[in-house]
Amino acid sequence: MQPIPDRRKISPFMVFFLIHAIQVGAGVLGFQRIISKNAGYDGWISVILAGLFTHVIMFIMYQILNRVDGDLVSAHTLVFGKWLGKVFSLFFVIYFSLLVITIMRTYIEVLQVWMYPRLSTFFFSLLFLVLVYYIVNGGVRTVTGTAFFGIFLPSYLILTFAFTFKYADFRNILPVFDHTVKDLLISTKNMSLTYLGYESILLLYPFVKEAKKSQKYAHWALFTTTTLYTILAIVSFAFFSQKQLEKTVWATLSMWKIVEMPFVERFEYIGIANWCLIILPNVCIAIWCASRILKRMTPLRHRHTLFIVCLLCLSALTFFADRKQVNFLNTVSGQIGFYINYFYIPALLLLVIIMKKVRNKQ
Repeated sequence: MQPIPDRRKISPFMVFFLIHAIQVGAGVLGFQRIISKNAGYDGWISVILAGLFTHVIMFIMYQILNRVDGDLVSAHTLVFGKWLGKVFSLFFVIYFSLLVITIMRTYIEVLQVWMYPRLSTFFFSLLFLVLVYYIVNGGVRTVTGTAFFGIFLPSYLILTFAFTFKYADFRNILPVFDHTVKDLLISTKNMSLTYLGYESILLLYPFVKEAKKSQKYAHWALFTTTTLYTILAIVSFAFFSQKQLEKTVWATLSMWKIVEMPFVERFEYIGIANWCLIILPNVCIAIWCASRILKRMTPLRHRHTLFIVCLLCLSALTFFADRKQVNFLNTVSGQIGFYINYFYIPALLLLVIIMKKVRNKQ
């Protein structure tokens, strides 16, 4: 792997914004119903458990990166060799592209249901991906700037959930631990899709100055994300009854319906429009990762691999037309992300350790 010039690198602190930005996306709008299916009002415990597991996986990923002194492609080359390593790397190109498709199609569905029923999936995706191409083509520093503003500008939306306190009953979450460990673990697994994206550090690592120092900021990002989701889960459980939550696909959006301001009648429209700023860094980071892997695997320049990934995502987005298909897409993405995080990445660390010992002996 060729060394990255310092002018193209970011400071360790900016890893916080990259990790947090890609974890907070379209999943925030409706994760409450998913976690309450099995764990009920104890679902907030599953949010915390899933968040704790992300810290363990992040620690494992940094162990891999510190040992190979490169990125995910370097780890695959070390463990599997040049050609077989490319096969495993190609799978991650598909995985990050799948994340892009899932994030965008979920957000487009929200737009079509809540605001513009006749909105064309193709034309919105085309315009959005043109913007993404422009940002990602500017390099990782431009993507990082997008992540910073994607967190900072819409952050005021958190305050709007205070309007629910008037109608909330926080006694709903009592008694605590009212479900079995099995139910809590199933609910924890269902949170996989919502927390996905932090695997991007496997590609971003070489672009960080003094990359080893960035680990604490990555963990702070995970902690911030977990705290945010936990607060939203508790507020939602206090606001909705159990039966309401089962029928509410987008609980976060539904809570915005009660927001009343002298100058705004339908605040959910403002919230949905502002959410575009939140999913923009999601898509930018995931597309950057997919195109970066493809660039490392082939002699093509990054702008060319970026165009290929954008074109593939645009083509795939048009195949998902209704709620069942979008729900299937979310389920598949969550399942794949779960097995990558909790099975493949720990196995990859074990293989890297073994191969390093074999190389040292030789």
